[in-house]
Amino acid sequence: MIFRYMRERLGRICVSMSVKTVASLGELMIPYILQHMIDEVVPLGEAGLVVLWGLLMVAAALAVRQGNVFANRTAVAVARDCAEHIRQDLFVQTTRLSGGQIDRFGLPSLISRMTSDSYNVQTFIRAMQTLGVRAPILLVGGIAVTLTMDAALASILCVMAPVLICVVIFVSWRGIPLYDLVQRRLDTVVRVMRENISGIRVVKALSKEDYEKRRFHQANENLTRDDLRAGVIMAIPGPTVQLCLNVGLVLVVLLGAQRVNAGQTKPGVILAFLTYFTMILQSVMGLNRVFIMLSKASASARRIAEVIDTVNDQPVLPLTEERRRDNGAVLEFDHVSFTHAAGGGERAESFAGGRREKSLDDVSFRLEWGQTMGLIGATGAGKTTIVDLLMRFYDADQGGVYVDGRDVRTYDKDALRRRFGVAMQNDMIFADTLEENISMGRPVNAAAVRQAAEAAMAAGFIAEKPGEYQYRADIRGANLSGGQKQRLLIARALAARPEILILDDATSALDYRTDAAVRRNIREGYGQVTSVIVAQRISSILSADLILVLEEGRVIGQGTHQELLKTCPVYLDIYQSQMGELA
Repeated sequence: MIFRYMRERLGRICVSMSVKTVASLGELMIPYILQHMIDEVVPLGEAGLVVLWGLLMVAAALAVRQGNVFANRTAVAVARDCAEHIRQDLFVQTTRLSGGQIDRFGLPSLISRMTSDSYNVQTFIRAMQTLGVRAPILLVGGIAVTLTMDAALASILCVMAPVLICVVIFVSWRGIPLYDLVQRRLDTVVRVMRENISGIRVVKALSKEDYEKRRFHQANENLTRDDLRAGVIMAIPGPTVQLCLNVGLVLVVLLGAQRVNAGQTKPGVILAFLTYFTMILQSVMGLNRVFIMLSKASASARRIAEVIDTVNDQPVLPLTEERRRDNGAVLEFDHVSFTHAAGGGERAESFAGGRREKSLDDVSFRLEWGQTMGLIGATGAGKTTIVDLLMRFYDADQGGVYVDGRDVRTYDKDALRRRFGVAMQNDMIFADTLEENISMGRPVNAAAVRQAAEAAMAAGFIAEKPGEYQYRADIRGANLSGGQKQRLLIARALAARPEILILDDATSALDYRTDAAVRRNIREGYGQVTSVIVAQRISSILSADLILVLEEGRVIGQGTHQELLKTCPVYLDIYQSQMGELA
């Protein structure tokens, strides 16, 4: 997967690696020049030659430095561009995933893949172009040069180098599955952290800080333990390499001293050997670092590829006669059943493989243009699932879902969703101006934004804010009250004048008078809109043309308010408990 992105920058990578290769070869020549000066030039007693060879060493060192700087900068730029492209593709693909696919991956996992996993890949791409070139050249080149200088001393390197390389490769190979586990543990930590930060007020209100601290501590401890295991294994080569090469240095000094005394070699060779030994030590340690990065990047690349290579399981189907309804309904469910992944969506971000929960069971209804439908029922009854199926966040397991006489599966998703205006109870308020939070980057002019704010009863509090519509909301609307956020969300849903308006428990934080005023303003200013209102309050849906009463995914009552008072005991009980009246 990594090389797919590197191929697009192959020219720059080749330039970077070529310059790095030349610089590394030049680095190998500096000790050789030093050995030649000490053993061959200095004994001649000619100061001019010594200065000349000294200048040659300085020139080689400067050339090596500049080459390394250029190669490193190019490698950093390539790695940065690759990571940017990966993150962009990952983000775009995430927006294309179906609701079921997002449930299976989990939001914390998708976040960590876009952050820590892409960073691991970026680090490896940079290291591959720098350490991945320099280390092998210094290792192989250092051994080759020392063999030409003194084969007896070089034999020490020839014995140790293969052993050290095998240790590095073996340990790195063992580290890949461990780093894969570490990334999964990180997903859990992100999930727990995200849940607690998002719900910090609830946690504090219920005095559950100690419980959540223990829960986070457990997730954090699991991550730390597995990260420590991976780190311990990956740390083995470092001390091993250091020990072996230090022993080698001692052997070179002892054997070299004997050979110098015996006249079998020269002092400059020993000095060069010590320098080459240091280079070889650095190269083996560099290879160790490369393999550690490879272990992390391999695990991360697989996790990224799982998302990017995922084929969307909601293709657009051809529009055939079987997928068309000419009965005048704008919204229609025809014997729809849907089974949701257990714990899916926002309720929990871990996918319990195989365990399923039935969310809707044989639901049918028809709604005509301009009509209003109310959905009421206990939490978990399936109200929001109906909305999810209408907008094709999920596909029904059985039956048909139709919008304007067409099966929703025949629509382009963007074209389908542009017909809707949606306000949900816990929708996101972005860290942006109030105007941008209403328009959301859509082609909506300022007049439409203000009309929507008036209809949603948001214009009043907006006028009281410094800068009014240019007032900047904090992340998740932390500087707005619950009622202000809900009115802002309703204005967002109305701003583009949708054909179908969905209010999913979007007025729960409003008082009865404001709730009634919002509904009146929508009827008067957006009279042709077809509305679906998900509510806990009966007062919000009293005037609806059709009301569905849901219980455990089944429709147990369907009709107008007056009809349901006579035919649905559950609805009557809700009405009496909320309105304090007898039917």
